[in-house]
Amino acid sequence: MKLNNSVKYCFLLGPFMLLLAFSGKWRKIQDGKVNNDNLYVISTKYGEMTLALYDKTPIHRDNFKKLVADSTYNGTLFHRVINGFMIQGGDPNLKNAGVKDRLGLENMSYTLPAEIHSDLIHKKGALAAARQGDQINPQKRSSGCQFYIVQGKAMDEKSLQGILERKNNIRKRALGNKYLMNPENSALKNHYVQIVQSGNQDSIKHYNQLIQSITEELYEGSKLSYTPQQIKTYQKLGGTPMLDMDYTVFGEIIKGLDIIDSIAAVKTRKGDRPIEDLQMTIKKL
Repeated sequence: MKLNNSVKYCFLLGPFMLLLAFSGKWRKIQDGKVNNDNLYVISTKYGEMTLALYDKTPIHRDNFKKLVADSTYNGTLFHRVINGFMIQGGDPNLKNAGVKDRLGLENMSYTLPAEIHSDLIHKKGALAAARQGDQINPQKRSSGCQFYIVQGKAMDEKSLQGILERKNNIRKRALGNKYLMNPENSALKNHYVQIVQSGNQDSIKHYNQLIQSITEELYEGSKLSYTPQQIKTYQKLGGTPMLDMDYTVFGEIIKGLDIIDSIAAVKTRKGDRPIEDLQMTIKKL
C-alpha cells in the first residue's frame, strides 16, 4: 500500500515527537527545564538513577560536578538508610570501611554556603546536602561532599499544614532570640532581663508583648508556605517536608525512583548502616 506524503510525514513526525517528549532537555524539574549538562547517573547494585542538578544552586552544582569528575564518589557507600525517610552517602573515607568503623564523619576540608530556596522542596527523589546541626552550624552550611536522596511518604494537606505551623513557630522564636542577641539591641535585652528578675508580672507582660510585636513584624516576610502545586506533589509523590527550608536541595532524580525504594528497604544495623555494603559510582550522562 502506498502512503501519500502527508501520511508519510505523520509517521516520520510521530517518533520524532516521542523522542522530544522523553528527552531530558524537555522535562520539567523544580528549578525549570533540565539542563543536559547537569545530568548524571548514580549506579548501584539495584540499578541506575538519573540525576538532574539545579542551576538555581550553582555552588552545590559545581562542587558536585568537580567531585564526580575527580571520581570522589566512586566506591563510596550509602552508609545511612532510613526506610520511609532518605538514603545518605558521599563520604569518601568509606570506600574500604570496616564493620566497626564510624561512618559519615568526612566533610572534606570545607563546607558550602547554604543555597536554600522555598520552591525547591524535599519531594521524593530530591537530592540535598547533609550538614551539621543548627547548634553548631546556625548558617546551615552544607557538607562539602555528603548528600542524601529523599524517599519520604505521601502527605495529606492537614499534615502539611501542621508541619508548616511547627516550623513557622520555631522560625518565629529564632527571630525573636536573634533580635535580642543583636548588640544593637543590648539595652532592651538588659532591661528585659532586669524586669524578668524583678518578678513584676505587669512589666513582664508588657515587654513580652513588645518583643512579640517586633518578632511578628520581622517574621512577616519570612513565613513559610506551600503553593498548590507543592501540596499536590507531596500528596501524590510524597517526600519529607519537615526538612524544607533547613537544608539545601540542589537536584532531583528524574529516572529510577524505584531504586530509592529498593535501597531504603534493605536491612540495617545500629546507626542505620546497611548490613550489606551498598556501593555507588557516579558519572556524567
